Amino acid sequence: ELGQTVERMAQTLRDQLPASRSGERGWIPPGTHPDPRPPDEADVVVVGGGVVGWSVAYWLKVLEGRRRQHGMRVLVVERDPMYSRASTVLSVGGIRQQFSLRENIQMSRFSAGFLRDINEHLGVPNEAPIDIQFQPSGYLFLASPQSAAALEATVQFQRDEGAQVTLLSPTQLKAKFPWINTEDVAVASYGLEDEGWFDPWTLLNAFRRKAISLGVQSCSGEVRAFVTSANHMMPPTTPSARIKYVHIHMPDSLEYQPVACAIVVNAAGAWAGKLLEADGLPRGLCRPSLPIQPRKRYVFSWHCPDGPGLSCPFLIDTSGAYFRRDGFAGNYLGGMSPPEEEEPDPSDLSVDHGYFQEQVWPRLARRVPAFESLRVRGSWAGYYDYNTFDQNPVLGPHPRLENLFLAAGFSGHGLQHSPAAGRAVAELVIKGRYETLDLRRLGWDRLVDGEPLEEHGVV
Repeated sequence: ELGQTVERMAQTLRDQLPASRSGERGWIPPGTHPDPRPPDEADVVVVGGGVVGWSVAYWLKVLEGRRRQHGMRVLVVERDPMYSRASTVLSVGGIRQQFSLRENIQMSRFSAGFLRDINEHLGVPNEAPIDIQFQPSGYLFLASPQSAAALEATVQFQRDEGAQVTLLSPTQLKAKFPWINTEDVAVASYGLEDEGWFDPWTLLNAFRRKAISLGVQSCSGEVRAFVTSANHMMPPTTPSARIKYVHIHMPDSLEYQPVACAIVVNAAGAWAGKLLEADGLPRGLCRPSLPIQPRKRYVFSWHCPDGPGLSCPFLIDTSGAYFRRDGFAGNYLGGMSPPEEEEPDPSDLSVDHGYFQEQVWPRLARRVPAFESLRVRGSWAGYYDYNTFDQNPVLGPHPRLENLFLAAGFSGHGLQHSPAAGRAVAELVIKGRYETLDLRRLGWDRLVDGEPLEEHGVV
């Protein structure tokens, strides 16, 4: 099994380290604070300490069981330890079953069950129970006459996969949600179970605290370079290579720490594509490039005392604008993804306030007349790790970098799919195969073959 291979490779790496270096810093035991500096070596280096990266780390420790004498040594590297620019904590926290791709529906169903029993999975002894503040208000997708048939077919597919989704006619829609203007709405789909929203930071922190309690180590820094087996080969062009070291640059310093490793997991989110362009990786082995880019998305907050009440779902309009309730006092969150040709500059997280006034608000006010008198409270911007190829994640092994695994490109769905995706990647590392969900179609092969897996439910 691959897990046994990891152990052999890791032991070889330990044997090759000079004694003076290997004894310099010991592995931090569970329950202690993580070392601000990385260790000299790790069995698995997870690049990216967002919710996906920490989910991978957690599942690696859970799935290893008692088969290892000393336990797998897992290191999570996060370049933004305050999470000020992290996609996880800047999202609106939705979870839904209403996707058009089988794998996405299956991951959502797995994640919903995981979140329902979160304290059984992520509870830490002698600590307070986890409350992710789940609001089970469902998702409501509105379809125009032109897209009605496609929505109806998708709902049937979702039902076949076990999702609890119902179709509403305009009359039924108006009866259930009187505050909606049903003009130009031909049909709507409404999630009856395992849909709504929750607090992203709570889930991220729960994964992190549980993983650390199981022995996972973390450090602040940025992986900027690698050393691979191809770096010392003649000729330099080889069909494949292995990553031997990752170079972790310390925050606000020119210093870096080489970490010997057996496995690397690229969970770098919006920067996952850039990571595969780092120094030391043979360019010929990284083709095709990983089509994952940072895409900036705005989230706006507003107050409307006469707006939808407690029954308000997470609504996606026919125009693409969306909103959901935020608490219980007439507050709401919402936004809209721009068309491809109008993508904002992702170099910073500044907010274009005119975008709400000119693009989002008119669409929302048309659908919910009460929003004509809303008052904007605030805004922020976050990143999608956007897969420009087909807006779906790339999971699994890299075809030519033999010990690199990918877990990125969720295009806005990483938070809700993190429990399932983390377990899937951990299964590949530990057992060499998927066991819980068959996610092979989300692998690298589709990039090579030029065969996208289209998801029609990207918001």
